[in-house]
Amino acid sequence: MCSSDLRRPAPTETVPHDENQKTTMLPHRSRTSVLLFLLPPVLLFGGGVLMPIAQSLVLSFFRWDGITAMEFVGLDNYTKMLTGDPTFWKAFVNQLVYLAICVLIQMGAGLGIACLLLTITRGREVLKVMYLMPAVISTTAIALLFQRIYSYDPTGLVNGLLSAVGLDTIARPWLSDVHTVLTAVSIPEGWRFLGLYTIILYAALLSVPKELEEAARLDGAGAWQVFTKIRFPHIRPVWATTLVMVVTYGLRGFDVPYLLTNGGPGRSSELVTTYMYKTAFVSTNYGYASAISVFIVIECLIAVAVIFGLIRKGND
Repeated sequence: MCSSDLRRPAPTETVPHDENQKTTMLPHRSRTSVLLFLLPPVLLFGGGVLMPIAQSLVLSFFRWDGITAMEFVGLDNYTKMLTGDPTFWKAFVNQLVYLAICVLIQMGAGLGIACLLLTITRGREVLKVMYLMPAVISTTAIALLFQRIYSYDPTGLVNGLLSAVGLDTIARPWLSDVHTVLTAVSIPEGWRFLGLYTIILYAALLSVPKELEEAARLDGAGAWQVFTKIRFPHIRPVWATTLVMVVTYGLRGFDVPYLLTNGGPGRSSELVTTYMYKTAFVSTNYGYASAISVFIVIECLIAVAVIFGLIRKGND
């Protein structure tokens, strides 16, 4: 045997395999796993969200007081709501003002505070924990807290500060004045989740590449130009998602305004949600209350569609 034969590697025997079997088994298992993981949340969403909405939709075509037999009335509840109920439209306008204040506080102030957190180097973690505290405090505690803050007699924090700076003439019972009550009940709701949305926006700002900011500053860009041209475009997807959360929650806001004023004085702080609740559980008009609940769902869907439509148009 020559030396070249010794150096020649021995031929390896290839084992035949079924490539189709390997390429089909794994995707099949993956699809099964995905379906198994998705099944519980889908069932939960269907049973906890879609089914109540469907039941409200069906009930909205009936007149029912919870005791006697249901009477089919067709679109009468919707006709009454849209054309014959001034209280509903008053509550709807109040809801829009309430929403605007919440968006201004949670998105405007939240984004501003998030930008300020980027400049803080010491005590940043403590501040983040403090911002999140209102989100975990019970609604009842928040309502009691702001009742004391707005109190006129005994003097609360707001009126006390006004007196301290010589603005006694502005002091008033904020929750009893028809001109200030809507703003007064909106501020606690905005403050309640301000910290949560601040942390979300702050985390998004941390993901902005520092190289882009440094390059912009070297080119002479100021702080406002860095924010509008680099930071905000980079966090736009997170900002849009956060805005959807703020808007939909604002349109469904109920607990804090209801506990603070119960829609009063008169109808000055009545929201669509509080009006729906009282229509159902005080007036026992469940059919009409269901029609109002369907309206709330529709306005939330419209608001989400408008937000994403504007964002898509801005990207184009």
